[in-house]
Amino acid sequence: MSTLASRVLGSATLRVGSYEEVEADHNANWQAAAVVILSSLGAAVGVRVTSPADVAILLIVAVATWISWVLLTLLIGTVLLPGNQTKADFGQLFRTTGFSSAPGVLRAFGFLPYVGGFIIAVATFWMLLSFVVAVRQALDYSSTGRAFLVCLLGWLIQGILFFGFIAVAL
Repeated sequence: MSTLASRVLGSATLRVGSYEEVEADHNANWQAAAVVILSSLGAAVGVRVTSPADVAILLIVAVATWISWVLLTLLIGTVLLPGNQTKADFGQLFRTTGFSSAPGVLRAFGFLPYVGGFIIAVATFWMLLSFVVAVRQALDYSSTGRAFLVCLLGWLIQGILFFGFIAVAL
């Protein structure tokens, strides 16, 4: 069994084996949630959220929207756009997509002058790529294109929810 650090690194480097490992490990749910929380904390540091209340709100909203994105992805990927081999449950997507947020930790460097915005953009794009790989593996797709379409649809809906929550909460 791999360590949390090796799983995070493997997921961030888009190693299929890392996603397959966490997909199969029913005990990795807390690890996946921890990766999402660390990634969200990185975003909070990077955009200079300093109020403890604002950090708490950001974390709650980030976890809630991640779970909603997992549910949307499960629905879209298994009901609307299933592949021939698609067989997945919430836990499998929960774990793989949780680890796919590993590159988001780099958003902590978003506060750096001149390059901070670029770092946040690259980390966010990297997270989306990771999410596609995670979904492809969890839903047993043979096509990255199908995984991308599922992720895009879920991301659009999740983004609307996230920014709606933020607008109401802050």
